[in-house]
Amino acid sequence: MPDKKKKTNKKNANNKVWKTVGGNVIIWVLIIVMSVTALQLFSTDKKPKQITYSEFKDFLDAGKIDSAEIVGRTFNGKFRSPEIFENEVTTESKEFTTFVTILPEVSIEMTKSWDDNNIKYEFKDQTFGLTEYLIQFSPWLLIILFWFFLMRKMQGGGGQSGIFNFAKSRAKIISPDTPKTSFKDVAGCEEAKVELQEIVEFLKHPKKFKKLGAKIPRGGLLMGPPGTGKTLLAKAVSGEAGVPFFTISGAEFVEMFVGVGASRVRDLFDQAKRNAPSIIFIDEIDAVGRHRGAGLGGGHDEREQTLNQILVEMDGFDTDDSVILLAATNRPDVLDKALLRPGRFDRQIVIDVPGLEGREAILKIHTKGVPLAKDIDLKTLAKGTPGLAGADLENLVNEAALFAARRNKKKVFNSDLEDAKDKVMMGVERKSMILTQGEREITAYHEGGHALVAYHTKDADPVHKVTIIPRGRALGVTAQLPVDEKHNYSKNYLLGRLDILMGGRCAEKIIFNDTTTGAGNDIAVATDISRKMVTEWGMTDVIGPLAFAQKSEEIFLGRDISQGNDLSNEMCNLIDSEITKLVKAAEVNADKILNKNIDQLHAVAKALLEFETIDGNDLNRLVSGEKIVKIKPDKLSEEKPRRRRSKKDKTTENPSV
Repeated sequence: MPDKKKKTNKKNANNKVWKTVGGNVIIWVLIIVMSVTALQLFSTDKKPKQITYSEFKDFLDAGKIDSAEIVGRTFNGKFRSPEIFENEVTTESKEFTTFVTILPEVSIEMTKSWDDNNIKYEFKDQTFGLTEYLIQFSPWLLIILFWFFLMRKMQGGGGQSGIFNFAKSRAKIISPDTPKTSFKDVAGCEEAKVELQEIVEFLKHPKKFKKLGAKIPRGGLLMGPPGTGKTLLAKAVSGEAGVPFFTISGAEFVEMFVGVGASRVRDLFDQAKRNAPSIIFIDEIDAVGRHRGAGLGGGHDEREQTLNQILVEMDGFDTDDSVILLAATNRPDVLDKALLRPGRFDRQIVIDVPGLEGREAILKIHTKGVPLAKDIDLKTLAKGTPGLAGADLENLVNEAALFAARRNKKKVFNSDLEDAKDKVMMGVERKSMILTQGEREITAYHEGGHALVAYHTKDADPVHKVTIIPRGRALGVTAQLPVDEKHNYSKNYLLGRLDILMGGRCAEKIIFNDTTTGAGNDIAVATDISRKMVTEWGMTDVIGPLAFAQKSEEIFLGRDISQGNDLSNEMCNLIDSEITKLVKAAEVNADKILNKNIDQLHAVAKALLEFETIDGNDLNRLVSGEKIVKIKPDKLSEEKPRRRRSKKDKTTENPSV
């Protein structure tokens, strides 16, 4: 089988080479012919002198003509000795040994005069040379070459982008001989690898399964948030199985013309069946796999024809070929139900955001080619990056390497990784934004209010870092990192989150007796959490365990377009009242905490104004009444960066609720 595949690939490569060479040969032949023609037309080194019939008679009477060839009425003569002629335009003189003239007629008397002057002459039939033919047929040659050029352009140079290959599949074929991506290169999704390993085993050893009557899985749908490694996992399947792998994006099926998408699906599956066993991978299948009849347009459009063809190819009458379809999407909720039934996508594999061990394994993979210093602990770094997907962790490692390179280091240190983590999770430092002293004080007390309420709130996530350096769209950031991974949130935890969100606004009111727009995002997040507590999670005693979730995507999914509001006016007022109670109660709690610990608030704000950034250990010292001493960054050695937290401070960021 491998030898056969190699021969096929070699044959296809040879065909492409010949097509390319054929086109180039035509161009070069045209260039050479035109060059030769130009040289023959414009070269004057050996060109005979054109003379008049009167001059010819003078040379004949003077006996200066030695020999001649007569073609029709053209007399091609040769002088006995070179004759000098003067150019009438440039007044330059030049010698000629040959000449040509046109005779009025060739008669017996004329030939007798030639004999009398001892001229050696002969008659030749009139023939056309290469130059004459080219001149005569040059218009036709240009028309033919121009037509050939247009046809090549229309066909896309013989590729798949031409008008005659418009309905052909544009899938990229990955041969088993190409460099492989294996399951060792993928981490953080062990359950998904186990599910896909069965497909790989079936492709490698189909007889083992067929003996027991097991059927090959028709397809596997990889579902998960962006950046979790769905496409990378599909590449690993192709590398492990060692079979031809056809990859295409869902958006490449649909074109402006009706029927093209379905035709490309048929061509893609035909190619896969000819190379069976094989794998087809469709990335972002939601581009063609959405609910049929969805949206305001509805009807039987081009996208639906493409989807219908995919459904038929996956589980139609002809289903005996060993072709497996893998697909990836981050929107499984919009896919048509016919795609998700058994017999089509038998395996629906969820690839979620990795946990602690998964993040550590991903970091180990991405740091293989990065020189790391001895002070780096990838497990601690993994604990401090909850909620980050594989693509985010890869970006974090790359940002750390860029930081180290800009600082002229030979290795990546823990400080570089910390700075990269802050950049990825909290935003880029906006050093160009210069705050006035008044704005810095307001920001310091605002962030100090968040940090202090978080410190005194039971079961709240520990404070990891507080900064008044503008990052992203915020003038300051208070980052909290949970000690353990959280997958569920209690009512008390959410009430504490509301208190912390209101801490910044309350600190502004207490110190400055005024509020600013800086609390706008805090209020929006608090309102959103409160609304979900009331309408989705049943965390209020007045309303109880009832769900009143908002349907925001119905019109785009084509479902329940005409459905009206299922809430009465009294219930809407009650929901609004409960949301208001939760937010205002949180504001009261935060106000009590800050008034009770006003000295600590002043201490934290003063430290932020002085150092701009403090960590969790610094906050503990300030609350205890101790002073903190920090080394300025410009005094740090490049090879010995300061540690921003102690070994005991292994906290992680608070995920959004």
